[in-house]
Amino acid sequence: MAMPRFIQLHREDGAAPRDELARGLAQRPAMVAPKFFYDALGSRLFDAITELPEYYPTRIERAIFDAHAPAMAAAAGRGRTLIDLGAGSCEKAARLFGVLEPLRYVAVDISVDYLRHALDHLHRLHPAIEMIGVGSDFSTELVLPADIGGGERLLFYPGSSIGNFTPAQALRLLRQARTVGGADGALLIGVDLVKDRAVLERAYDDPLQVTAAFNLNLLRRLNTLLGCDARLEDFQHVALFNEHESRIEMHLQARLAVTLHWPGGERALAAGERIHTENSYKYTVDGFDRLLREAGFARTRCWCDDAGWFAVFLAN
Repeated sequence: MAMPRFIQLHREDGAAPRDELARGLAQRPAMVAPKFFYDALGSRLFDAITELPEYYPTRIERAIFDAHAPAMAAAAGRGRTLIDLGAGSCEKAARLFGVLEPLRYVAVDISVDYLRHALDHLHRLHPAIEMIGVGSDFSTELVLPADIGGGERLLFYPGSSIGNFTPAQALRLLRQARTVGGADGALLIGVDLVKDRAVLERAYDDPLQVTAAFNLNLLRRLNTLLGCDARLEDFQHVALFNEHESRIEMHLQARLAVTLHWPGGERALAAGERIHTENSYKYTVDGFDRLLREAGFARTRCWCDDAGWFAVFLAN
């Protein structure tokens, strides 16, 4: 079997990330899109986060798949093209290869170098499965190259990453997933559910401070991509649950008054002022089911853990 193919779907000119970052820092409050977390180091730090005992989503989602994967495969259909959105290390999708029996595996991720390494490793373990890597920022638009092959499609979006989008943005992405899947397509998606504030905040502010390192690494990204002069020691990680918006928020909070400079711009931050770096919306089962149906999916099924902390939906 041929080695994995890799398709760079969209190449931005170098100014595009700089312009986006500069616009975000100019806002009040300042913000940076969470897609900028994921350079090679950021991707590895996130993988470490998923191993933390406080970060329950990965552990509980894995248990749901372990318990119900045969039923999910029977409902979704085996032998499809498995399209893994935000594939990262590809480990979550690979755990389902045995039950889903994919005809081919299409891994989509913004971190090009990390995805290439992950696919090369995965192909050595599963040489009979055709594999394609797609370098794409689907946070702006979910499109796929024309030459990924035919057959029925199963889009896979685990890990509650849909929570990084506002409800309006999530609806837009789900509608695009419905279109990309085609008439016979299906979507298998993990969704984090509303629960006790203390549980949520521990998951995003762990005692080992791995999540803090993940968040602070964003300052290194600012320095690299924007030519900024941010110092990590001038900021601290903040995670809190915004009950009104039903979302966890992550911020970088200035420890002291500081001014960030970059070619052509600057942003002054007072002591205690924050850069908003991520949202993670939490849903109810009924609320997310309504969102799927509004996006155009006619049939849904849902599997939850016994405590009702996490859900996996199949929609088609």
